[in-house]
Amino acid sequence: MKKMFFALAVVVSMASAANAQVKGKAIGLRFANAGDGAEISFQSPIVKSNRLELDLGANIDKTYGGFQLAAVYQWVWDLEALAPGFNWYAGVGGNIGTYNTNLGIGVLGQIGLEYNFTIPLQISLDWRPTFFNTHNLGGYGYGGNGLSVRYRF
Repeated sequence: MKKMFFALAVVVSMASAANAQVKGKAIGLRFANAGDGAEISFQSPIVKSNRLELDLGANIDKTYGGFQLAAVYQWVWDLEALAPGFNWYAGVGGNIGTYNTNLGIGVLGQIGLEYNFTIPLQISLDWRPTFFNTHNLGGYGYGGNGLSVRYRF
């Protein structure tokens, strides 16, 4: 039993040490593959290894055109073993926007991989499934894969 508690303590301490140090803010663009156009993306640290990402974008699809505001709380983990500057992150959040003039709200998840260059530039790839509901529409929508390029300050 003592060995099990010791092993658990070692795993927990290693996991907490693997959290990335989130430094500074970042602003840039997120491009989604689902025809959603580009989003203005802003990240701000909350605590040592967590941050908030806010994205404002326009859906350029002619059938379901509209706007989208997403807020995602993210946990960030260090991947320095690959190379200095690599992190991966996962988060949950919500969104509000329009689809074809119908106002809707939704919940979302996000998981991604980012690289922070030695210059103040960050690039990331992510997947963001969203469950979005409006008066006339419901179900899965808005999201997909995204490529982000941000300036860190």
